[in-house]
Amino acid sequence: VADATDLPVILYDIPGRTGVPIAYETLLRVANHPNILAVKDAKGDFSEVSRVLNQTDLMYFSGDDANVLPHLSIGASGLIGVTANIAPAPYRAIVDAVNAGDLATATAQHQTLEPLVRAVMTHVPGTVAAKYILHGLGRISSPRVRLPLVGPEEWEAAMIEDELALVSGVDGAEFRNFRPDRNAAAGGALPKVSGTTR
Repeated sequence: VADATDLPVILYDIPGRTGVPIAYETLLRVANHPNILAVKDAKGDFSEVSRVLNQTDLMYFSGDDANVLPHLSIGASGLIGVTANIAPAPYRAIVDAVNAGDLATATAQHQTLEPLVRAVMTHVPGTVAAKYILHGLGRISSPRVRLPLVGPEEWEAAMIEDELALVSGVDGAEFRNFRPDRNAAAGGALPKVSGTTR
């Protein structure tokens, strides 16, 4: 793939989805390819990340919302996150604080984001939860996702909403007017409950 394009390539190491991690030795080999410039890491092996950063010129981007601060603290360049689609400002604050050597500010932002990250990344695939939440906030017109993804089941949506009730102090994530449409998210498959958005 990298030979077939002049575009820069970012490898995506996400064994939780692919079932196969990118081996350390493979990362060292592909780092020599002129078009392979970076890795989006959702493997979370920080020892390996440190080794690859020390031995190559590859840039690393955190691909796991819960591990943005640990990735940045060992030399990652940034993040490619799901939760940042809902609340980008705290992630910008974390990156800026780490770059300024202000671990206390970065840690405080990380801790404030934790309930939102849990809501987005725990119960259903992150894309599904993010669209459900963005629709409930009125930022997008539909919570529907494309196959093979499906919207949250009623009980999954309820769990997401329970987690969102714990979110406070996150810049850009105000849930007082959160109006989720569980039926729309489920593709219209849920039974209609009179007097609700379901």
